[in-house]
Order: sequence, then structure tokens, then C-alpha cells
Amino acid sequence: MTSTADQYYSQETAQALKLWVVLARCSSAVHELARKSAARFGVSASEFGVLEALYHLGALPLSAIAHKVLLSGGSITYTVDKLEARGLVRRKHSKQDRRVILADLTNRGKDLMVQHFPKHAQEISNAMAVLSQDEQSAATDMLKRLGCSTAGIA
Repeated sequence: MTSTADQYYSQETAQALKLWVVLARCSSAVHELARKSAARFGVSASEFGVLEALYHLGALPLSAIAHKVLLSGGSITYTVDKLEARGLVRRKHSKQDRRVILADLTNRGKDLMVQHFPKHAQEISNAMAVLSQDEQSAATDMLKRLGCSTAGIA
């Protein structure tokens, strides 16, 4: 039985469209898993992304955090404001360039990540375990190549 798409598109185009739908659904499911995991320790997915970046990379300029966690400039400011109000993050001037504002974890923020990040990491690991280590590595390589190509990065 042929699908409607097969009648209008080449086999290559139909396969590309199918891949796009599968990627979108997979991305949505993985984001929901991460959102639920973050919510268990009282933060939003965006807040968790900021905390995780600072936990693993140390103090960063807001623009670098925004780039790492895929947030806009306005969203990163709002998210850091919320984390700062909760005492999890603090802003400070860069020692190299006082015009640059860095965000860094407070002791309370570090404690939160030390306590909860291992659980989050295990949940992600458990979800990915449906693929073997070799399959995870191959998927990582393929998706990175697809993402870079789509973004116009060589």
C-alpha cells in the first residue's frame, strides 16, 4: 500500500519527511523527560539548563549560557533573575573585563546540583539505554552531523 506522500514526493523526500517527524517526536519526548526530572527538584527545564551549565563549566557570561542552553538574551536574563532570587545563582563582574557579567552558582546552588544531578543523569542514562553504547555513539555522530549541516556549519 502506498501512502499519499509516496504519490507526491520522491522516495528520498518521503524518507526525509519521515525522519523529520521521528526526530521532532523524539525530541519532544526527551525534553519532557528532562522537564519532569528537573521539576522533581523544584526548577524548570530552563533553570535546570542554566544550573547544569554552571555546575559543569563554572562561572560564565550570560551570553555564553544562553548559547549553551539555547535561550534568547531576554530569556536568559529572566531565568538567571529567577535563580538569583532563589539564592541559587549570583551575578558578578568578570575580573578580565568588568563590562562582562558572569553568572555563578552559589553554595546553595552547588548543593542542589550535587544532591540532584546524579539522579537526573541516571534518569537520562536509563532512557538512552534502549540503544547500545555503540548505537548511542553512532546516533550522536549522525545527529551532530545533521544539526551542523542544517545550521550551515561545516
